[in-house]
Amino acid sequence: MYLEILFYVLLVLVAFLYSSVGHGGASGYLALMAFFSFAPETMRPTALLLNIFVSLIGFVQYYRAGYFKWNLFWPYAVASIPAAFIGGMISVDAGLYKKILAVLLLFSVVRLLGIQFKTERFDVKQNVYLALFIGAAIGLFSGMIGIGGGIILTPIILLMHWADMKKTAAICALFIFVNSIAGLAGLLTNGFEFKTEMGWMIIVALFGGIMGSYFGANKFKSDFLNKILAVVLIIASLKLLFT
Repeated sequence: MYLEILFYVLLVLVAFLYSSVGHGGASGYLALMAFFSFAPETMRPTALLLNIFVSLIGFVQYYRAGYFKWNLFWPYAVASIPAAFIGGMISVDAGLYKKILAVLLLFSVVRLLGIQFKTERFDVKQNVYLALFIGAAIGLFSGMIGIGGGIILTPIILLMHWADMKKTAAICALFIFVNSIAGLAGLLTNGFEFKTEMGWMIIVALFGGIMGSYFGANKFKSDFLNKILAVVLIIASLKLLFT
């Protein structure tokens, strides 16, 4: 009983933390479920389901606050959706990819913490062809390892100076939403059973997601969000390395 309560408390915190920077939180949910010994066959679909709901809530909050830019978003989505579906159907050794991704995320953390984004300009014109390539690569990669892709796309956009923190959060929230749907669609081709506990987890994660995305879009300053994002990336990196 106490372990179950602890799990749901941690689930709220994970959803809050990730949604405040426009992420769905799949890597955090997977790490949490692994720690609490969930059955492997339920972890991936549950994480994707939570990703869909939490990222949608995050997108709505950032969109209503005026941060979403369609011209920055569409190239990633056009390329990533089919790639994520294909990636979900490919059987590969995900272990090596996870380790590589974890190292890349740690480099992103160092870079993020070393930049004062509030004094930087974010008016560099996005290269559409490069964005299409990035979207396809992230989509394929995400389909292979079962994440939404936001932990990869967010630092790329920021480090390329194509958008500031809050615009990036809005873009990545919708990117994670469509990517997670594509990944779940791939799982459905192999059959999928919805379990009662998934419903409770969705409700709890939605609460954390609503609170986190509200504070991220309306209350937290961009430099504070940079620090939260760094924490999120560290958590995701450790999860990829050790689970």
